[in-house]
Order: sequence, then structure tokens, then C-alpha cells
Amino acid sequence: MTEFNDRFPAKWANTRVALSHDWLTGMRGGEKVLELLCRGFPEAELFCLLCNPEAVSDAIRSHPRHTSLLQAIPGIAQRYRYFLPLFPLAVRGLKVPEVDLLISTSHCVAKAVNRAQAARHLCYCFTPMRYAWTFHDEYLGRRSIKRVLARPLLAGLRTWDRSVSSQVDRFVAISHHVRRRIEIFYGREADVVYPPVDTDYYTPSDEPRQGYDLMVSALVPYKRVDLTVRAYTWSGYPLKVIGIGTEFEALRKIAGPNVEFLGWQPNEAIRDHYRRCRQLIFPGEEDFGIVPMEAQACGAPVVALKRGGVTETVVADETGVFFEEQTEDGLNVAVWLAGERTWDARRIRNNALRFSVGNFIEGLNRSIEQCLAADPH
Repeated sequence: MTEFNDRFPAKWANTRVALSHDWLTGMRGGEKVLELLCRGFPEAELFCLLCNPEAVSDAIRSHPRHTSLLQAIPGIAQRYRYFLPLFPLAVRGLKVPEVDLLISTSHCVAKAVNRAQAARHLCYCFTPMRYAWTFHDEYLGRRSIKRVLARPLLAGLRTWDRSVSSQVDRFVAISHHVRRRIEIFYGREADVVYPPVDTDYYTPSDEPRQGYDLMVSALVPYKRVDLTVRAYTWSGYPLKVIGIGTEFEALRKIAGPNVEFLGWQPNEAIRDHYRRCRQLIFPGEEDFGIVPMEAQACGAPVVALKRGGVTETVVADETGVFFEEQTEDGLNVAVWLAGERTWDARRIRNNALRFSVGNFIEGLNRSIEQCLAADPH
């Protein structure tokens, strides 16, 4: 993977930097961004609510880490969402030392760490706080009693989240979709720098594609794996599902014999499936969606719901097919249309190259430079 240090301006060599992240319980898209920052700022201290060191990469694990009071709770890595009301208190207990620049990578509370006033603060924002602003049902459940009980909590979190957003000197959004949310919820402008895809690692192969479709996802409600499983169970076409999560047993019960659950898979195996599948299925609304970009880097077309960040990363009829209605029929029609097309793998990969590590670093460097150069607010 491209080293951040290769592009890090020499004039910032003496800049003191700290990093903050929401929590570290696995290596998903947000953690891959953090990993690049850890490589780029090897001396930076890292602040987060909680950390499972065994679940993150060496590049992250090697940094001095500071965790919140939540870290002392047994089993917190599996149950942290139940402690949502404590997040504001816990994150304010994280005190960043005297630095020149704080970079937070946040979809929840990382932007609210307690920093010295002199530090400039750049927030690479995956989305405004998901639990408070969007996807309430998917994260907190669809039971009416639970929603009613959660309503005052969510209102308080929205007020708090809007307030702490003022501590950020410069926002950088992962997509124009997220930039619009930042403007609506926080009343702030934001740069847009797309997250990186390791296009040196995710590459096509010369082997012919095989007769199955693929979904790579955490098995949680908002990903809408259930929609895909039902659609494919009805159509009978082979589907392989890579991922683990709380919905596994429920999904297995509704799946037909043509649906195969592969569980957790290493990156090499995922890349192999990107290279061999007929097409990737992406039925949920995401802020960006790194999986469709990895698949396209391997030359695979994408069938996706026409919502969210994926509308900026998939080119209709050139690198994939969109469906408008989030229904089994809507998905099945799009799957059929995509299956009838002849796709140009080189064109699909060329689209993914727009989101290379090098382009990410170049864009982030510009935002960091502007953040450091701006007058303190």
C-alpha cells in the first residue's frame, strides 16, 4: 500500500499531531483510513473510546493509545452500543496533550475529544453521528417501545453533537452525500476527499468469472442483507455472502439452498471472490461504501441501491446497475439486467482508480494545509 510519508510535506516534519477515532473493534473502512494516518504520522498518539488490540492492524496497534473509562467494562468490545448514553462523558475524559494538529476520524464522538485550545482540529467525517441523526431503526431496533424510550436520548445526543461540531476547525467529508448532511445538521461547510481503495492490492485476474453473485457485508440490519437473501432465495441464482454479525442466524433461517454463508474471510479470499464473482450486490444505503470500490478495482460490476455515496462511485450502465426501490422485486430486476450485459472489466477498474490511495493522500494534504494555515476561530 502507498506510504503516506511519501507525500507528507517536509515543511510539516516538526508538526505535533494527535489522532482520534471512535472505537477500535475491527478493521473496517474507517479503520483503513486511520491506518494510513498512523503510517503518515508515526509519532502521533491515538485517542479512542475503547480498543481491542487484537482486532486492529500492526500499524494502529504500534501507536501509543489512550482509551476512555469504558475500556474497563468487561466485554465492552461486543456491547459498546448499549453504553451510548455514556459516550459524551467518556470522550470528554480523553485529554489530548499540547499538539499543533488534531485529526479526528469520526462517525460518532471522536471529534469531541478534549483538546488544547491552541491545536487546530481537522475532522475527517464519515457521517454526522449515525445513532442520533440517521438510521434510527436500523441501529436502535424497530420495536415501538424501544423507539419511544430512545426518543429523549436521541434528542439530547443531537443537541450535544451539534454543539461539539463547533470545536472542529475544518470538516472533510467522505462524499458529497455526507457533505450535504454536515451542512444540514451542523451548518458547516466541508471539503470532500473520498476514502482510499488499495488499487495496487485489489486487481483483476485473467481467470474467467464464475456463475455466482457476491455480497460482502457485516450481517447487521441496516446493511439489508435480508433483502438480498430473500431476493436470491426466490430467484434461485447462486449467492455467496461474506461477513459476520448479529443477523447470521435469522438470515440462515430464511435462506434457500442456493445461498451460501462464508462467514469471516481474510482479504486474500475476499479479493479472490471479487475476481471470480459475476457481480457484487450492494442493497443498503451507505455514506460511501468501500466494498463496491474494491470490487470495481477487481473488474467486477456492481448492482446497488441508488442512494447514498455509491451514486458517486458507480457509473450507471458502465460499471454497474442501480435499482430505485429497496424491494426484492427491484433488486431482482436489476440483477437480471446486469446479468444480461457484457461488461468491460478495464473500464470498471479505471473508474476505481479515481479513488486510489495516492488521490486520497493528495486531497487530504490540501485540507490539512488549509486547516493549519487558517486563522484560529
